Amino acid sequence: MNTQTLWSLRLGFSSKQAEKLQTMGINSFLEASFATLHDHKVPDFMVDSPKSIAELQQYRKKLKEYSPEQIKELRKKEAQTALELKSWWIDKMQNETYPLREKMTCFWHNHFVSTLQKVKVNYWVFQHNQILRENAFGNFKTLTKTIIQSNAMVRYLDNVDNRKGKINENLSRELLELFTLGIGNYTEADIKGGAKGLAGLGVGEDQAVYRTFFEDNEAFDYLGKKGSFKINAMIDLIFEQPQVPYLVTRKILKWFIYDNPNEELVNYYGDYFRKKNFEIEPLLLKIFTEEYPKKTAGSKIKNPLEYSLQIIHELGIKTTNTKMIALFCRQQGMDLMDQPNVKGWDGGNSWLTSQVYLQRNNVADLLCNGKNLNRNFNGEMKENKNANKIVNLQLKWNKTDTNKTIINAFENQLLFQIDDVMKADFEKILKYDFDGSTEGSQFAVLRLVNFMIKTPEFQLI
Repeated sequence: MNTQTLWSLRLGFSSKQAEKLQTMGINSFLEASFATLHDHKVPDFMVDSPKSIAELQQYRKKLKEYSPEQIKELRKKEAQTALELKSWWIDKMQNETYPLREKMTCFWHNHFVSTLQKVKVNYWVFQHNQILRENAFGNFKTLTKTIIQSNAMVRYLDNVDNRKGKINENLSRELLELFTLGIGNYTEADIKGGAKGLAGLGVGEDQAVYRTFFEDNEAFDYLGKKGSFKINAMIDLIFEQPQVPYLVTRKILKWFIYDNPNEELVNYYGDYFRKKNFEIEPLLLKIFTEEYPKKTAGSKIKNPLEYSLQIIHELGIKTTNTKMIALFCRQQGMDLMDQPNVKGWDGGNSWLTSQVYLQRNNVADLLCNGKNLNRNFNGEMKENKNANKIVNLQLKWNKTDTNKTIINAFENQLLFQIDDVMKADFEKILKYDFDGSTEGSQFAVLRLVNFMIKTPEFQLI
């Protein structure tokens, strides 16, 4: 796999940006990526979804007053909106000219987890997603303050139930354990004290707000200081701790490059992150430009998004059903906006269990045969019986090339490494007398690509 293709996948979701990377160079490509803007507009499919407190109250009133059939329809409509939201996001990942902002939004989405299933208000999860997008390259401390005070977060981590005399420690614990410091860098007393400081922080109109009646204003010990701290002051104290940078730099290295990053690298980039006052853009610039020349291909298993969107791009499929991609990713264990728990997706080896690998191969077969995807009631991907061969494939290859030239081109696009045995297998599919002008030549090349994308080597970047 050539360097541009490898890093197009790492900085996005397919090899779509490989040409730009080659032409612009890594530094200019990153500058253009950091300069991207994002749309603040609420998508049309969310127009009727409850947004304000008054609309939510009206929605809950309907749930009490409606008949069982009406309630079912109401909930079905919100479930459809949730799927539309996932579909909308995948469309952005697929079609942005510079998709690094979406890749980074997805990283933060798996760091500051908040799910549709638990929050149950589509608009709040959309707001949460937009905060991550807007701050994707900004300041980590600022992002932490903003996202912790989102309606989605206080609902997801049960801080709506945290009040004086009835303390709930969930948000306080995860703020330290999963979002900033990591296990071993705080005490149980810090968690208990932090929960007091968060007491009364509940949902508001546009963001979480403190409710005076539920606040706990007694002084408490927190990370070596004593006082009656509220959320912003608590986060300021957290970011004074020496361990803060390393949890995030480790996760960034895992998300983009290495399933098992070297701790020396974690510390090296973490020290730089602190030096830059937790500004994300310069950290990413340093990591990507310094890791770019290294021979690191094959150090990370592709997640389901990278796997599926790369295949779709390589096959030249222009019109895709992003809802089906969302459902495929859910099957693969990467349910957008619905992670299994607050720790998020594990990544690494969890992306390549025997069941996941089998599902990937089935999808590869269907797409390479020009078939649409659907699902049955067991959630298994299958051929869409009502729409046979409606996917238009536009696989790019040169009809005047020899079999070996074509094989070599696809090896560079698809595989991080090959050996003599694999090369011999490829030449059995696309034989020495291959003629690109014959009627069945396209199908022969598709068989080659299908074989390649079902190899273990294709699963890695």
